[in-house]
Amino acid sequence: MKINVMTDVLEANDRIAAGNREVFDRHKNLVLNLMSSPGAGKTTLLERTAEALQGKLRLGIIAGDIETTRDKERLDKYDLPVVQLNTGSACHLDANMISSALPHIDLASVDVLVIENVGNLVCPAEFKVGEDFKIMILSVTEGDEKPLKYPLMFRESSLLLVNKIDLLKYTNFGLKEAKANARKINPGIEIIDISCITGEGIAEWTAWLSGCYQKKFGTNSRA
Repeated sequence: MKINVMTDVLEANDRIAAGNREVFDRHKNLVLNLMSSPGAGKTTLLERTAEALQGKLRLGIIAGDIETTRDKERLDKYDLPVVQLNTGSACHLDANMISSALPHIDLASVDVLVIENVGNLVCPAEFKVGEDFKIMILSVTEGDEKPLKYPLMFRESSLLLVNKIDLLKYTNFGLKEAKANARKINPGIEIIDISCITGEGIAEWTAWLSGCYQKKFGTNSRA
C-alpha cells in the first residue's frame, strides 16, 4: 500500500486553514501571508506600512521566526497588536500555528492582519494559513533568476514587491528580467517596485491594501 504522507499533511492543514479563514471573515480581517527569503525586508516593510496606515487601516501582525523575538520588539513601538510565533526548527508557518496564535490577538481591532512568514523560498508557499492573498518580496540583492528557481512562491502569490530598488545601481540585478521571469511563472501577478529606505512605492503598496480591503468589505476601514 502506498501512503502519500505529504498529501495527508496538506489536506489536514487546509482544513485548519479554512477554519482560520472563517474566523478572519467573521472579524472582517483582510489577511496577507507575507513571504520572502531571509533578509529581503519583510519587517522593515511592516514598519513602513504601520507608519503609512496610521488613521486609515488598523494593522495587526503575526511574526514568524525560528528563534528570537526581535521582529516583535521592532514592531511593538508602533502600538500594534503583534504576536510572535517561534517555530523552533520548522521552516514555515502552517495553519495550526496560526490557529494557536489567534487567542492572543484582538481581531476585532484589526482591519489588515499580516502574517510574516519564516524567511524561506520553498515551504511557506505550500501551506495555506487562512489568508486572502499571498504576497512575495524579492529584493534586488538576491538575483533576477529567483522566479525561475523557486517557481511555486511566485505562482502562489497575488502580488510581488521588488524591494531595495535604491540599491539597483550597486547590483547586476535585471529589473525587467526579474519581472518577465515572474510573469512567465504567473502571468496575472501584480508587481510594485519599492524601497523601504527611501519610501518609494510605499504609497502604491498601501493603496493596493486599501483597495483590497474595500473590495472585500465594501468600506475603507472600521477605524
